[in-house]
Amino acid sequence: MKDWLMITLLTVIMVLNFLDVLSDLELGVPRWHIIQETLLVTLSALGALYIGTDLLNRTRKIRQLANQLKRADTRICNISSRMQAARQEYTQAVQQQFELWSLTRSEQEVALLLLKGLSFKEISGVRSTKEKTVRQQASSIYTKAGVDGRHSFCAWFMEDFIQPAPESNAQAA
Repeated sequence: MKDWLMITLLTVIMVLNFLDVLSDLELGVPRWHIIQETLLVTLSALGALYIGTDLLNRTRKIRQLANQLKRADTRICNISSRMQAARQEYTQAVQQQFELWSLTRSEQEVALLLLKGLSFKEISGVRSTKEKTVRQQASSIYTKAGVDGRHSFCAWFMEDFIQPAPESNAQAA
């Protein structure tokens, strides 16, 4: 929203300065003043174009990321019934743990996206929030979970699922 406001503001400045340049040409204003205002028109147009292009690129990337997440969920749904049952149990265990930690609904959403491996920037794009908000929510999640960061948070959920390899006969001897 802030980007569209900036684009609109720059466009308004550009149009008003352009009209002023036309008016100044008719009034015979000194050339240096015309050049200065023409430069403002040009810079406003370039700024609006840059911000607009950046906004479109970020929007496209966010849509691509959302589609990738949907495709990943579809691929996961095409797994065996045994794996689906395990996935469902794991999802329930994760949700129960989130409730034990008293994570808010927003924190739960961020926590799930963290577990899926998304960056703060990607999460903010998917959730249409500021990256700073996601960082604050992640910090709150880590505090409530009693871990010191993303890696520890993700490891907390994997630790009980990965069993150590059985010792080989050579090591036992």
